[in-house]
Amino acid sequence: MGKPYRSFNESEVKDYRDGSVKATLSQVNAGVIRRDLRDISRARDALSKFSTRELIDISARAGELFLKESLPLGDEGHQQTARDYLETLSSTSGLPHVMVQRNMDKIHYALTHLELILNGLTRGIDFSILDNGHGEQAGAPVCFYPTTEALGLVMPSNSPAVNSLWLPSIALKIPVIMKPGREEPWTPYRLMQAFITAGCPKEAFGFYPTDHEGAGDILKLCGRALIFGDKSTTDLYAGDPGVQVHGPGFSKILIGDDEIENWEKYIDVMVSSISDNGGRSCVNASAVIVPKYGKEIADTLGKRLGPLKPLPVDDPNAVLSGFANPKMGEWIDQTLESDLAEKGAIDATAPYRDGPRLVQAEGGTYLRPTIAYCESMEHLLSNREFLCPYASVVEVPQNEMLRAIGPTLVVTAITANETFKNQLLASSNVERLNIGPISTMKISWDQPHEGNMFEFLYKRRSIGMAA
Repeated sequence: MGKPYRSFNESEVKDYRDGSVKATLSQVNAGVIRRDLRDISRARDALSKFSTRELIDISARAGELFLKESLPLGDEGHQQTARDYLETLSSTSGLPHVMVQRNMDKIHYALTHLELILNGLTRGIDFSILDNGHGEQAGAPVCFYPTTEALGLVMPSNSPAVNSLWLPSIALKIPVIMKPGREEPWTPYRLMQAFITAGCPKEAFGFYPTDHEGAGDILKLCGRALIFGDKSTTDLYAGDPGVQVHGPGFSKILIGDDEIENWEKYIDVMVSSISDNGGRSCVNASAVIVPKYGKEIADTLGKRLGPLKPLPVDDPNAVLSGFANPKMGEWIDQTLESDLAEKGAIDATAPYRDGPRLVQAEGGTYLRPTIAYCESMEHLLSNREFLCPYASVVEVPQNEMLRAIGPTLVVTAITANETFKNQLLASSNVERLNIGPISTMKISWDQPHEGNMFEFLYKRRSIGMAA
């Protein structure tokens, strides 16, 4: 409800390099969350006093504040400048400054273009219909009602821009109840302060650093919720219609028979898809599927990505991110080494990487890129995803590609073949489809790549009204 709460139980957020404490977070127990949710209608009522148009304007002001201005931090009167935020987030997440800035710009764009986003999500519904609950569209009566009084969020620590996914909830008059990522409380807290400073009611925000039980209650007791995590976590909620699951993306680049002879033209698209944002996003390409020339493509990607090394956090050319939890980097390195030892895979980056994959540099733990050429989709590494620049390259006949790739968040299909394009358009295992040499990292905010927030938070009701 926007009120500070101080607990005897605290956790520390530390610098990934030297372990210095950057913040202490009061830990909220599940009982507090259950208590607050019993009174959540007050938060919903506070938002309902505003029109959708007013909340869109507030969101735009919040975007400017988030990107540029000083905002409250903590409960002792501190102010955090935009530069403070950038540097502090970098120090706890391992993201270099240039990547934090790009994520800030993405969030700013989402907030300042919310009308465009809502028009895409609602298919152009007049906002007065959302305010009144009913109206007329295309000559027919329509009625929409909310599916929940609050949106629950169990957030990750890997990429600040994932917070863009919940931003439309405020303009849709649905409060948010959030467990922030352990190493990344900064972005959601700053966003909430930006909304409040811009004129949004503080009751609309619940910020609850909590344990596994508290996270479970957020997912269970909010009528609608988003969860981010690895496959073992998200599989637990895969069949729950009230929980929108955001797990590994297994995003891919496919090159068709008609364009494979031109594969060298598309290396830049492959490199950016694999390595942008430090390889940490679910929309990063984790596999390149081609009908032939797999070894040549893997070798070329190895030449481009293998030499990359950690750079200082303030270097504008930095591509690699440090690990807030060094044990995660060690586990990924051990997994790659073990799986590469299995017959049928080659580390195409090894010849161009002078030294080990796992390195201690710039005061932290880093993983250098890995490109694995796999002889078939049966290999353990052919369809894996890691929190670093990683991709497999696999040869699969074009007519078998869509069956072989499995569920895929983003596919970039480089082809002009109409038959193949129609097969891609009809495919049920692809969430977002890019046709042509478009980076998998390029998304359209008005065309959600993973779930429609409006359709998740609202349902259409049949309605009849007497004349």
